[in-house]
Amino acid sequence: MTTIQSAEEFGQQVAAALGARLLSLLVYGSAARAGPDAARGSINTLLIADGVDERLFQALGPLVAGWEQGGHPPPIILSDAEWHASADAFAIEYEDIRAAYRVVAGRSPWDGIAVDRDDVQRQLEHELVGKLIRLRQAYVGSLDDDRRLTQVVAASISGFLTMLRTTLRLAGTPVPEAPAEVVLAAAAVIGFPARDLADVVAHAEGRAPLRLERRDPRAAAYLEAVARTADYVNRS
Repeated sequence: MTTIQSAEEFGQQVAAALGARLLSLLVYGSAARAGPDAARGSINTLLIADGVDERLFQALGPLVAGWEQGGHPPPIILSDAEWHASADAFAIEYEDIRAAYRVVAGRSPWDGIAVDRDDVQRQLEHELVGKLIRLRQAYVGSLDDDRRLTQVVAASISGFLTMLRTTLRLAGTPVPEAPAEVVLAAAAVIGFPARDLADVVAHAEGRAPLRLERRDPRAAAYLEAVARTADYVNRS
């Protein structure tokens, strides 16, 4: 098994393995925001093919194994038909990918893709309330366990940042690149203290790992920010 580190190398090998079956291979999220020369850590990818079947999996298997060995998650895999039919169901994800992506193989997949604002708001309401419920369950069960409390909050940060970016788009507010700027902008719109999330932001930006203590007020402040965001979206 050959380790694959860069998205460009992965794209070249996927294109060679799939040929005309490959329609698009995208890098999206923080790695796309950072650019190919600055990207560090795991890289998220989306692969769109002419169809999804066992032959496709067999062709991709060795390459994905090398990609995972390089520290990256397997790509999201969709057929072209699925990609064009799912913008209403995954409106948040489509808008967030479109905001920060680059094509590493194939062509741009956005022709004919339209995301309805009502679909974005409906999904955002559902996702935020669901996240809030799950966080409260985990929070109350981990108050006296600093390690578990840290894990609970840290595991949810990436998803919450996506929801904050989506909330800013719905509010018609420019969406900054860096997590710290996203939180500042969202705090101003939604109405929670951005300073209370400083350690969460530092963790998201890779500047300092999050370490919460038992009954840490920073965890309570984070939970309150999620609750206020859910309330803001529900009232919008």
